Amino acid sequence: MHRPARWGLGVAGAGIAVIVGLEVAGLDEMNPIRRTISEHGLGPDGWIFGLGVGLLAAGSAAITVSLARRKLAGVFGTVTLMAWSVGLFMTAWFEKHDWSVGPSMSGSIHRVGSFVAFLSLPLAAVVIARPWRHRERSRATVAAFGFGICSVLWVAGIGAAMLIAANSGLPWYRVMPLGLVERGMAVTEVAALLALGLWAATRPATPGVTLPTTDAAASARAAEAEAAETAETYSGRSTVMRSST
Repeated sequence: MHRPARWGLGVAGAGIAVIVGLEVAGLDEMNPIRRTISEHGLGPDGWIFGLGVGLLAAGSAAITVSLARRKLAGVFGTVTLMAWSVGLFMTAWFEKHDWSVGPSMSGSIHRVGSFVAFLSLPLAAVVIARPWRHRERSRATVAAFGFGICSVLWVAGIGAAMLIAANSGLPWYRVMPLGLVERGMAVTEVAALLALGLWAATRPATPGVTLPTTDAAASARAAEAEAAETAETYSGRSTVMRSST
């Protein structure tokens, strides 16, 4: 297994476990239909949520490095997948804000980070795992592409809700069950990420022949020519010695 991808899967898995633990522990206090995941970051124990998201971001970055080093992601895929990691780091560092008490710089940065993360991962998954890009298909790439398409549909649904809200005069987060939609999108996007990480970790290395560089090849040819010249010189000397005797 490729080491960066293996580490990335482990760290991301630890972050996911922390967030899932917060979700389970907060079922009695939080309505998952209406309340967003980021509300776990409010209060004195908000650092636990930040830790979980930070671990997920670090694991995602390691998976991105693995895909890039193995030349599986391409430039656009690498940039968008790294944007997902940066967005998660922003979400982890700057906590969610209660907008009912007024504006907040930290809350605005948190919101931007969330949008960047949730928009970047679907693009990365679809671009990197698209089936017509790779000759050999695997279950991991098919799963990543499928979850990527599902994530795109989630994003499209949120965009449609925003348009409806703009026409009706309602806040966009009131038009749909925001907590449920966000959790559904998060599940599909994280699943796409893990599928990409599994692909990077388990894909066999492409066999290749190590060709000499231009300088090495020139040196080899020069050495062969010198050896041939030396052999010819010794052969000439031997012929002269035999004729003189």
